[in-house]
Parts: sequence; structure tokens; C-alpha cells
Amino acid sequence: MTGTLPRGIGRRSLLAGVAALGAGALGATTGCSRVDISGATDGGHLLDDLRSKGTVRMGIASEPPYASINSEGQLTGEAPAVAKTIFQRLGVRHFEPVPVEFGALVPGLHSFQYDVIVAGMFINKARCAAVLFSDPDYESKDAFLVAKGNPHKIKDYPDVARHGLRMGTGIGYAEIDYAVGNGVRKGDIQTYGDQIAGMEALEAGRIDCFAGTALTMIEALKTGQHPKVEMTPPFTPKVDGKLQRDGGGYGFRIGETKLRDAFNRELHKMKKSGELLRIAKPYGFTEEFMTDLTAKELCKK
Repeated sequence: MTGTLPRGIGRRSLLAGVAALGAGALGATTGCSRVDISGATDGGHLLDDLRSKGTVRMGIASEPPYASINSEGQLTGEAPAVAKTIFQRLGVRHFEPVPVEFGALVPGLHSFQYDVIVAGMFINKARCAAVLFSDPDYESKDAFLVAKGNPHKIKDYPDVARHGLRMGTGIGYAEIDYAVGNGVRKGDIQTYGDQIAGMEALEAGRIDCFAGTALTMIEALKTGQHPKVEMTPPFTPKVDGKLQRDGGGYGFRIGETKLRDAFNRELHKMKKSGELLRIAKPYGFTEEFMTDLTAKELCKK
């Protein structure tokens, strides 16, 4: 994996999911003939079409380590690596990346700009109203960026609340709700455009920690430009004693159940054999990010 974390990476959040759905739903209800989320019937025929053409178009948003175009112009990331393996086994050998902004992924799928969303997209109830998701191939964890040595001994959100610490996070991040749900005062939470800005604020002493998803934290630290910052161990946040488990997967048009089911079968084989972890490891994914969650569970959130 190459490349650095782009600015404006606040895309794992629940609010971003609602925004992405809203853009697609708007087109569907305002007379835009190109957008139709009613979906295929009889399980759809996209899998047969892709096998016939031999090429699948993948909608991606530039967000390492999930998916991006590297400095050599090559498609890279955990999601494309997994999707390529699965589609090859389904008889589709060629791949065409279609880069778009994250908020345009769902509308682009509806308007047939590509065949599948390959972006590590969080699965939640809002998105499931417009996208047919595979089961997740990873489970998200949270972490904090802190000053070297973690002087406040932060492990989770209750620690931030207990000591009245100043927390930074991204604009619209779900971590805001997790923090407030654990007693962190809203007045103690500052928002920034991305992890890079958060690290700068941390080094300047404007905040005591920065909360976000562990995988994007890992990627941000790879730049090596903030040696005074480190990351706490990943954890699954709790609110009111309930674990807040999140996972990301691959998005298909509503009704394309034949393709989604075939994709899931291969994905489950890879999970069982350990191949999924082997493919994901070079992109920073470890055993703790593997998951037994299903799309059905996450679509209820």
C-alpha cells in the first residue's frame, strides 16, 4: 500500500452515511430518470452480464487503507484486493476502477456508473435502504491519537470524561456520539477536517487526544511527520453498556441478490480458510479487525 492519508477523510461516520443516502434518494424522487433504486427483479442478471463482459467496474473513494489510486496510478487497498480475488473466482477477470467522492458513491451506483461499491463502506440502516450489502469483511475499532507516552493514560471514552480531557475528532464522526454517550461534555470536543489536522492540534497542545477509527489512525501515522504522536490500542466503544460494533462491506444495486449471494459465498470461504486475513494484512488489518457480523445485523442499526 502506498500514498498518504488525504485531507477530509471524515467518511466512516454515521452522518456521512445519511448524506450519501440522501444524495441518491433525492435524485430518485425529483424526476431524475437516470436514478432508480427500485432494483432488479428475479435476483438480477448482473453476474451473468459481468461474466459475459469479463470486466467489473468498481466505484471507489480515495481513502487508504480501504481503497485508493496510488502515486503510480494503480488501484490499491484492502477492499479492491479482496474484491478482485472474489470476482476472479466468479469468472470476472478484469477490473475498472471508477474514483468518485465518497458522498457520490451511492448515487453513482444507482446511475450505473459502476457495478459495485468497493470502498470499505460502513453498513447501517440508512444505507441499507438504498444499497444491497455483502456481509462485512472487517469490523471497525476506535482508537485515540495521543502525545507520546500517553501521559493521561487514555484507553477509552470514560477515561476522557473522567479526567475532563479535551478531545478532538472529525466533523460528523460517530465518535462524537460515542464520547457524549460516555459523559464527555460537548464543550470539550473540538472537530477537525481529518487526522492530520488532529495530530497538529495535539502537538500544539490544543487537545489532549483525537478519536477516530483505528485503521485510519494507523494510516495517518505512516506519514512519519508527527513523531510526537502515538496511537492507543484499538477498542470497541460502549454506550450505556452496549458494544457499538460497526463493519464495512461491498455495495450492490437493490435486487442484485444473485451477485451479492455469490460474492458472499466466496467471502465466507475466505474468512473460514484465513485467506481474507492474509490478503488484508499488508494494508494494516489484523486478527482483531476480522468479524463474524452480518449485513442483516448491521442493517438494523
